[in-house]
Amino acid sequence: MMALGYTMVVWRESDGYVSKCPELGVASAGDTISEATENLQEAVELYLENAKLLDMP
Repeated sequence: MMALGYTMVVWRESDGYVSKCPELGVASAGDTISEATENLQEAVELYLENAKLLDMP
């Protein structure tokens, strides 16, 4: 398995926190910073799994 590094940006919105991975264009959200971070990690993993299945570079 290859380890990859991506940027995670988290900011506060009026109703919670938004998290984004700018390199992949994947975003998520949560009520806390921790929740937004965990949700983004899961979203990135799903994105990469689907990219592999679709043979995307």
